Amino acid sequence: MKTLSFFALALLTASPVMAEETRHVDAHEHGVGQLDIAFDGTEIAIELHAPGADIVGFEYAAKGSEDRAAVDAAVAKLAAPLDLFVLPAAAECSVVQASAELESEEAHEEHSDHEHEDEHAKHEHEEEKHDDHDHDEHEAEEGGAEHTEFHAEYALTCAKPSALSEINFAYFEAFPNALELEVQVLSDAGANAFEVERDNPTLDLRGMF
Repeated sequence: MKTLSFFALALLTASPVMAEETRHVDAHEHGVGQLDIAFDGTEIAIELHAPGADIVGFEYAAKGSEDRAAVDAAVAKLAAPLDLFVLPAAAECSVVQASAELESEEAHEEHSDHEHEDEHAKHEHEEEKHDDHDHDEHEAEEGGAEHTEFHAEYALTCAKPSALSEINFAYFEAFPNALELEVQVLSDAGANAFEVERDNPTLDLRGMF
């Protein structure tokens, strides 16, 4: 998904400190996911990371047919972004491409490192990762469980982007365990960060274009 990767990279490099801080703080926090959105003309790129517990109620690898069915159903829901992140009908938006999967936290960290770090930062992260690895081994000895998360990427197009006044987060209705999304938005107005919660599931986009 070349378009999505480009804009997602632009979003993260626009505010790397904020992005890294959000991920480190919320990586293990049940109920809290992260949504990155980049607007560019008629195109929208969206990337979602959410703890497995938020989406299917557990964070371990699927163990049986019931767990696998829950994961499959969740992936199907996540593959329909306009059902989860509802945009004004007047904007005439449609999905160009969508993908969703369940991945381990370790795989997510490796993916993020590959996509968003330069060589110097990568070297520093590898040192941190070594320390994290030792910590993970210690956790494993104490019986710590592996964390999994859902990762979704979307590319949308809107015929009338000027009508993009808000996003209604039906995401919270689809996933009852989800309580909050840390949202980062890149638009003509620059980079902005928001917290969208279950009890106030609307993000005002006015003034961002």
